[in-house]
Amino acid sequence: MTGLPFIVFDVNETLLDLESLTPTFERIFGDHLALRRWFAELVLYSEALTLAGIYVPFTDIGGAVLNMVATTCGISISAADRAELTEKFASMPAHPEVPAALLKLKRAGFRLCTLTNNTAEISGRQLERAGLLDAFERRFSVDDVRRHKPAPEVYASVARALQAQPSAICLVACHTWDTLGAVAAGWEAALVLRPGNALLDVGPQPQMTGVDLREVADKLIARYADRDRVVPV
Repeated sequence: MTGLPFIVFDVNETLLDLESLTPTFERIFGDHLALRRWFAELVLYSEALTLAGIYVPFTDIGGAVLNMVATTCGISISAADRAELTEKFASMPAHPEVPAALLKLKRAGFRLCTLTNNTAEISGRQLERAGLLDAFERRFSVDDVRRHKPAPEVYASVARALQAQPSAICLVACHTWDTLGAVAAGWEAALVLRPGNALLDVGPQPQMTGVDLREVADKLIARYADRDRVVPV
């Protein structure tokens, strides 16, 4: 057992490039901001359903929100468009710096896991297609507890599965709503400041920030440099 925390990564946008869907959304909606509207409302309604005590898988919410946004825009989405979006969501590439940053953390002795709002099956397919699957020791899904992040039950279930104290886990995510939930649950957190994401100056704050995963990895290694098994890389 080392003195290092488990590092648990969000998947969509943190590791995988959500912006790869922009051309398809722009073609369908005629608006380059359509992807961001859809994703923001996907997260909103996943949280709303959780607060209402109702569980619907993330991809099903995504399809329903797509219909809702299309209706408000006065457009219809063809079966071919829907199939294209489904395929592209399942095959988003990793951000360029991600593979090297994950390898650097593993070589420094950290144990890496993922935690996603997607089902384990869909997340596994995404990570495999992005070439990242083998980087992770374990993968967790909100499907296990049937509540979406940032519900406290999600983070508690991961801590139980890892048999770790909450303070021995660090979430890495690029969404403030996710780091807020993790820190409120007693975890540490690092926020990746990808374009369109920023700190919220109320509520629990992440211990680290970085412009990309490379910078976050360097800060994690520096933060725990006095723990055993952290070695120069």
